[in-house]
Amino acid sequence: MSDDYGADSIQVLEGLEAVRKRPGMYLGDPHDGSALHHCIWEVVDNAVDEHLAGYNPTIEVNVEKDGSITVIDHGRGIPVSQHEEGVSAAEVIMTKLHAGGKFDNEAYKVAGGLHGVGVSAVNAVSEYLEMIIHRDGKEWYQKYVRGVPDGRLDSIADSDKNGTTIRFKPDLTIFSDIIEFDFNQINTRLRRTAFLNAGLEIIVRDLRADEEVIIEHKYDGGLKEYVGWMNDKKEVLHEDPLHILGSKEGDKGEVHVEVSLQWTGAYTENIHCFTNIIHNSDGGTHLSGLKSALTRTINSYAQSRKLLKNVNSLSGEDIREGISAVVSIKHPDPSFNAQTKAKLVTSEVAGIVESVVNDKLGEFFEENPAFAKIIIEKAVLSSKAREAARKARDLTRRKGVLEGGGLPGKLADCQSRDPSECEIYIVEGDSAGGSAKTGRDRRTQAILPLRGKILNVERQQRNIAKVFQNQEIQTMIRALGAGVGNPPEDEEEKQENKDEGLFNTDKLRYDKIILMTDADVDGAHIRALILTFLWRFMKPAIMQGHVYVAQPPLYQISRGRKSHYVYTDEERDVVIEELRGESENAKINIQRYKGLGEMNPEQLWETTMDPAVRTLLQVTVEDASEADRLFEILMGEDVAERRSFIEKNALEVTNLDV
Repeated sequence: MSDDYGADSIQVLEGLEAVRKRPGMYLGDPHDGSALHHCIWEVVDNAVDEHLAGYNPTIEVNVEKDGSITVIDHGRGIPVSQHEEGVSAAEVIMTKLHAGGKFDNEAYKVAGGLHGVGVSAVNAVSEYLEMIIHRDGKEWYQKYVRGVPDGRLDSIADSDKNGTTIRFKPDLTIFSDIIEFDFNQINTRLRRTAFLNAGLEIIVRDLRADEEVIIEHKYDGGLKEYVGWMNDKKEVLHEDPLHILGSKEGDKGEVHVEVSLQWTGAYTENIHCFTNIIHNSDGGTHLSGLKSALTRTINSYAQSRKLLKNVNSLSGEDIREGISAVVSIKHPDPSFNAQTKAKLVTSEVAGIVESVVNDKLGEFFEENPAFAKIIIEKAVLSSKAREAARKARDLTRRKGVLEGGGLPGKLADCQSRDPSECEIYIVEGDSAGGSAKTGRDRRTQAILPLRGKILNVERQQRNIAKVFQNQEIQTMIRALGAGVGNPPEDEEEKQENKDEGLFNTDKLRYDKIILMTDADVDGAHIRALILTFLWRFMKPAIMQGHVYVAQPPLYQISRGRKSHYVYTDEERDVVIEELRGESENAKINIQRYKGLGEMNPEQLWETTMDPAVRTLLQVTVEDASEADRLFEILMGEDVAERRSFIEKNALEVTNLDV
């Protein structure tokens, strides 16, 4: 680092260069795939804004063979006339940050993008971007290379259509790690967009494979149909989702509120939040308003009808158990925590949503007392189960202390006491545990062997005491040392719930929790069971990136003194060909590792545990609500739903151990 810090050290990034230099500020992380896919959302959201303005009935999204994305709308078309900047209005929109038609609420009364950043940011991080506009009886064309115009906007043909086509290919010098579009993720997002815009048709195509995939989404039922889809094959406590519509005057104009909700027999809540059809993955003030309304209205009704037995009041968590809900607001000038719009922070929205939901839900309960009674009885049952779970957790913690220091005897702990450099391997069986203990780096690596398969906690949501009685689960809780039980995600509920025994990553004794199981069906099942436990009782460990899966080799392939470890069947075939060379009759030895116990300590270290060469897969979650749904389907008690899921997705399996 130079000590010479003067005026020439100050850089001014002009135009779109700021986006290329710091894409994370505008689009999200350029390495984990979030920014890559966010580029699509920015362009699609502009097309949806045209629909909201009443001009665009259909949106088409194509994943092209060359890895580019094409978004076609049939709206008014971006303006092409000369702007005061000296170039076309379309070029201004594409090349200037904070340029657009959504600042004065004249061209768009409601819009998802309000900062004029989105499409210009996409242009900045694209290897190329092509823009085709049908407007004013003409077809207009302009191309950009890494955000810079490759010529002016020109009329290239006559046209009797209207609309805009944007085709862009991400610049892979900016993106890394994940550089290919995930069609399932794209389709999921666009399906959700169609649900939020009743009557809007969205056609999504994957043109990369030999056999093209074309999916059409159009849902006239809107949010009610969305909630119905979320609860497909679930046991519902009332047949039709409740639909709430209302509006209130805000500081910047009228705020429209739409909510649809339905209670099910499940044990988790599933709530999606949207502002001007933009998904707010971290919720925000509209979520706070909905939660407050549910808690207040249901408690007030239950107390007035004397429906609470041996319970003073119901917590928000108890009331929301099993609920599936979508809350969508339309606001003329919303504020978010960042350009990615993950969280709504407009303060007035909380009160507006709470007021609308209070009024409508209260009326519905008065008109449907039998329905209200069912919901309250479920919440009371949840409250009793939650109290039993708290007592079971407390008993587990006390037992750990009484048995001496809280650390389980089978744990081979590491020497370091600095959590940031420590990691714990949760290992399948004593045999693999023995090799791991011998081969590890004793200073930073701890080993915790588990015996057999732990309890499937997904099937014990009403019998939490049984979860904490499981010996292997107790062992994990005590080894990690960070408590157990997911803390509330809502800030207000965190303040109300001061349970010190809940899981807290600040107390975690290891920065990395690494699951190391055999590379077979049983190993995969054990991993799934452990992940289910972590998700239901230690979710912050996953959400904050502390959980990993080790990748042991599948094969050792050797010829003479040459030996290679390989981790996939494809890699196996390549190595065999390389070792065989020109000698067709060469003797190639192939050892398939079915279990970690087959490896000696040195082999386990050099293939799976050495930080310099090992491969660890970090467990990540793109959509917590979707993760909840999948855990419930795959690990829950509904066999028919699980069978249906497996049958539907069987053809996508790529690594089956038979």
